[in-house]
Amino acid sequence: MARKMTKDEWQAFLSAGTRTGKLATVRADGRPHIAPVWFLLDGDDVVFATGADTVKGKNLIRDGRVALCVDDDRPPFDFVVIEGRAQVSDDLPEVRAWATRLAARYMGDELAEQYGARNGVPGEVLVRVRVDKAVALAEVAN
Repeated sequence: MARKMTKDEWQAFLSAGTRTGKLATVRADGRPHIAPVWFLLDGDDVVFATGADTVKGKNLIRDGRVALCVDDDRPPFDFVVIEGRAQVSDDLPEVRAWATRLAARYMGDELAEQYGARNGVPGEVLVRVRVDKAVALAEVAN
């Protein structure tokens, strides 16, 4: 039987390893859009970067409503789905700093500066999602 994760448990789950998130945004015509994202937790916020001119970037700038799903696809299967509102910043030093931190998580410390320089450039934005709701279940197959 699945069990609900505590806040500490789901935050630890989101912070472990290099799982990507599946980010859902709202298109201008109301259709959903889903894209994978590298992310980090910063306190109670989820932080990631994207291009301002990407589909998700345009969606987030226009309408900050998001949902993010992160799962472990190995038995007994765990997942976290969060809903929230995104705030978008194009402050270049902030974008660069977070792009470097994101790269450290997903590419390793040895490549963090290289990827931070590549991804922390004009046209990229930093997205900070304040979590309004979290559904987090562990051991779904038990």
